[in-house]
Amino acid sequence: MCFFVLDTHILDILENRSDARVNFIFERLRYLQEKLQTVGSDLIVEAGSPQSLWKKWIKEYDIQGIYTNRDYESYAISRDRDVESICNEHGITFNSFKDHVIFEKGEVLKGDGSPYTVFTPFKNKWIHIVNEIGIEKAFRDFGNHLSQGNFTQIEAQKLPEPEKLGFHFSKIEFPSAHPPGEIIRNYAQTRDFPSIQGTSRLGIHLRFGSLGIRELARNYWSQESTFISELIWRDFYSMILQAFPWVEKNSFKPAYDKIQWSNDMAHFKNWCDGKTGYPLVDAGMRELNNTGFMHNRVRMVTASFLVKHLLIDWRWGEAYFAALLLDYDLASNNGGWQWAAGCGTDAAPYFRIFNPEAQQKKFDPQMLYIRKWVPEIGTSAYPSPMINHEFARKRCLETYKKALSE
Repeated sequence: MCFFVLDTHILDILENRSDARVNFIFERLRYLQEKLQTVGSDLIVEAGSPQSLWKKWIKEYDIQGIYTNRDYESYAISRDRDVESICNEHGITFNSFKDHVIFEKGEVLKGDGSPYTVFTPFKNKWIHIVNEIGIEKAFRDFGNHLSQGNFTQIEAQKLPEPEKLGFHFSKIEFPSAHPPGEIIRNYAQTRDFPSIQGTSRLGIHLRFGSLGIRELARNYWSQESTFISELIWRDFYSMILQAFPWVEKNSFKPAYDKIQWSNDMAHFKNWCDGKTGYPLVDAGMRELNNTGFMHNRVRMVTASFLVKHLLIDWRWGEAYFAALLLDYDLASNNGGWQWAAGCGTDAAPYFRIFNPEAQQKKFDPQMLYIRKWVPEIGTSAYPSPMINHEFARKRCLETYKKALSE
């Protein structure tokens, strides 16, 4: 029997009652339910707290064991411990498995048994392990078990109505779980240019499990592949979250929590609205606000601008992205923002500060991406830069140096 909890602890936090991610979940639940019903099973879906729902379901059904996949965020860890305790009280086995990542904490370690904190050595060890155990084992295909086993016959279930939970969705076209192969094969050459379809846009499917990470890695495995390297980044940031859980709220490098941010609300609003006067930054923010997606190169530029040009706490930007990104994943989002702020695992010093104009000339030289999202560019309607780049760079370096020398 298959169960899915629409966790009201999570849903109630969402201020946007037309959140496209919830729409995506409902679409995938409908698909999964239809697949299960074709083999005589079903998907039982209810909204509420996981703890109360499992207590209810244990009374309603003859449950002998619960099988679930691990999640590494602090709330999820606490939730799963509660459910395991409920199982123990009722003599039910609680079984959790690795699924969201290829390697988890404890599987890719330094020679002394400690976790890696720099990406390149982690990547080298990750690839070494794959080559050592073989891709069939590393990217093991667990297969399709829907046609096997004895399924408990239950009355056909219906999904809860989103409207009754307070959600109202408009039609949205989500990225395909199976993009054209040439996009991934040409990934290294195209991924940095936001005006073209040069990235896979598979983040939402990996985030919600509608595409298996092992299947993706197996289909495109090459240890020299830039695309595979991005999947390794995903494992790396997940491992950092697992090994150093304080990064959810604080800098990976504690000394960086001493930085005196300006946190100017008017500046933050300009950044959120895409009205900074820096076209590439503004295009990225408007793309995010309108679609729930932002090109990865532009994510780096917009994040660097907020933190280092405007001296606004990276956690403000992290939270803004978390509220809007369709592919939001806590570990990757947190890792990316800490990288941009210089307070994360990056081995480079903190004084990497992207010049938005130089980035635009390099990656959107014909301004195709910018003109799509900032149509008023070049007119009096477009604002002047809200801050001078050289001034901002100098101020950032002085602020960081002061905090780190204390």
